[in-house]
Amino acid sequence: MQGVLTGFAVIAVVIAVGYVIGRRGHLGEHGREVLTKLAFHVASPALLFTTLAGTDLSVIFSSRLLVTALSTAAAAGVFVAVGAVRRWGVGRTTIGALCSSYVNAGNLGIPIAVYVLGDASLVAPVLLFQLVGITPVALTILDLSGGGAKGPLWRRLLTPLRNPIALGSLAGVAVSAAGVRVPPPVMDPLTLIGGMSVPAVLLAFGISLCGSTTPGRGPDRHPVILSVALKSLGQPAAAWALAAGVFGLRGAPLLDVVVTSALPAAQNLFTYASSYGVAERLARDSILLSTVLSVPVLVVVAALLG
Repeated sequence: MQGVLTGFAVIAVVIAVGYVIGRRGHLGEHGREVLTKLAFHVASPALLFTTLAGTDLSVIFSSRLLVTALSTAAAAGVFVAVGAVRRWGVGRTTIGALCSSYVNAGNLGIPIAVYVLGDASLVAPVLLFQLVGITPVALTILDLSGGGAKGPLWRRLLTPLRNPIALGSLAGVAVSAAGVRVPPPVMDPLTLIGGMSVPAVLLAFGISLCGSTTPGRGPDRHPVILSVALKSLGQPAAAWALAAGVFGLRGAPLLDVVVTSALPAAQNLFTYASSYGVAERLARDSILLSTVLSVPVLVVVAALLG
């Protein structure tokens, strides 16, 4: 269980540093906004480009990824259905659906894949699926449900190409698919800039906790509870049922897909919510609670299937 505890310890320390920075006001009253914009517009696109540009795209064609895609769709679909019935709104429902199914495959998934599953590349298919498949669609919905919904049809159809996160992801996939080797004078600065992404997101998240109320309360109580339940229990259960019952996976492959599905909601979802000014508290509380609950869930999963 060292991998699980190590991964969460690293994240907890950085978030705690952000909380202290926020409490002491070292970055001023706009510190969180600056870090969020830095991550969204600059650091995260650079990180995604450098990560995907060197990834073997053949890993996406596997039964494991299909299990991940189906379990993701199941968890998100349940939240969308409830959100539509309860009339939570497009933006709020989109963020909630992401919090219910979009796993922390980057800064938490990588160390867990190394220490628990023994291979960091096992999170690559999940990362690709989320970045190339889910992210452009979700951010397009957020764009079109806000200010981006106005204007001619052609402009709205090009919405994914105007989003820095989606643009960085798609550019990395294009470079990998073409087999192009990006020269060091170009790749090295992008790698350096991309290194700011995860710390910036975690620090901004920590700052946002200053003065916050107890998670899971207030007007977003029911969406938060639903998203956390789906993320922490529903998605890994669906992944196990699909992997074992439908695809016949056993042993290490079964453990891989269930562990990755049991990862908590990704911290960059808070960046998306903040950037679009929608459901920020829902994203913050869902990420925090699912991160806390994922510790015992991952321990149980590793003990039962490991």
